Amino acid sequence: MSSLQDISAFIIDMDGVLYRGSTMVPGAAEFIAFLREQGKKFLLLTNNSSRTPVQYVEKLARMGIEIDEGRIFTSAQATALYLRQKAKPGTRVYVIGMDGIREALTAEGFVLSEDSKVDFVVVGMDTTVTYEKLKKAALAIRAGAKFIGTNPDKTLPTEEGLVPGNGAILAAIQTATDVEPLIIGKPQKPIFEIALARLQSRPEETAVIGDRLETDILGGLQAGLKTILVLSGATDKDLLESSEVQPDWVFESVKELLERMRGEA
Repeated sequence: MSSLQDISAFIIDMDGVLYRGSTMVPGAAEFIAFLREQGKKFLLLTNNSSRTPVQYVEKLARMGIEIDEGRIFTSAQATALYLRQKAKPGTRVYVIGMDGIREALTAEGFVLSEDSKVDFVVVGMDTTVTYEKLKKAALAIRAGAKFIGTNPDKTLPTEEGLVPGNGAILAAIQTATDVEPLIIGKPQKPIFEIALARLQSRPEETAVIGDRLETDILGGLQAGLKTILVLSGATDKDLLESSEVQPDWVFESVKELLERMRGEA
């Protein structure tokens, strides 16, 4: 296995890696500072479509991590870029989701509609999801709208523990329609290709850092990246041992990863 020092660029998840809910994971700020000191390139790549990049900048700043907006890329942005390739501006979309996905879609010229006469149903993380929203989505899909999911994460790491994620919302709609959603975010390869292009980095010199085997690690492996799992979020040792998906490195958190990288520097 190559050394961590051979890695020149990092694609870093946020939920469960840098923070849980509104609480920073110990060592997160120091880890980002170390990457800067070492001249390492990095991009924060999140499957959570609820916030805009600006809102993520503000959230990180409250925790003492200063990040430029350009260093953040979300599944909401990836979804909007995908739809722009498939549909014209003015196309009507029904959205279950929060500011992140709504602003990303409107920025690309899509019209957000509240009725079932739409071409796409786009579903992202929504902490205010209701039966009425699920019903509208199901009716639109049954009427022929294409079903798009920003990300498949079943849970979301918080201070309280793992809570329902977007995958739970998608599952309800899939059950009601018998239609499987097209997933845009991790582990799909295109979002990693966008990240590599933004970093101007090659897969073999890039590592993904994540807390989730089925999105961060699987997606990284499929994209040809090195993979680093941290156990500070959605994955514990029992889940890791029972999984066919295995990362290149495993650390308790970014704090332990930082200690290893400092030792190799």
